[in-house]
Amino acid sequence: MSNTTDPQPASARPTILLWLALGVSLVAVAGSLYLSLGMNLKACPLCFYQRTFAMSLVGVLGLGLCAGADKGLRPGMLGLLALPLATGGLGVAAFHVSLEVSGKLECPAGVLGLGTGPQQSLAVFALIFALVIGDVLRGAKTWALPALGLGGLFALASCISNPPMPEARPYDKPPDVCRPPYRSTT
Repeated sequence: MSNTTDPQPASARPTILLWLALGVSLVAVAGSLYLSLGMNLKACPLCFYQRTFAMSLVGVLGLGLCAGADKGLRPGMLGLLALPLATGGLGVAAFHVSLEVSGKLECPAGVLGLGTGPQQSLAVFALIFALVIGDVLRGAKTWALPALGLGGLFALASCISNPPMPEARPYDKPPDVCRPPYRSTT
């Protein structure tokens, strides 16, 4: 019998990876809301999907870590619950940036003018994804592929259900919402 006062083995404790993922998710939500409320930008449907994935990550990780749900779970299981959300957000952000890079959309500058909002979202979701998958690989490897597949389906459903963008027209100001760029035919 052990004399230790810690009833939980070290392998069952949440890793710092999940706390970091929660912190980055909180920053993502705060940044997204600042773009709308502080900079008076309008979120397009793809932006809303990304915001929803970030808020969902805050809910799952925040409640899971703060309520101690991880204490009764095998290592990596709380990360596994967050993995489809991180994958879905990453997929939508990658699609959004691909539309930007291909010239189908022009999007407003992000926080502090460091890239556009979708580019910042892609960077944040890539970091969250890396943190969460790191946690999953420490104990829930068997379920990683199904969780990635579910997240991929979330991303695909979000991207294909996105309403069509409005027609491009001459604009008199820089973008305050993601929009199709106007190209003069003259």
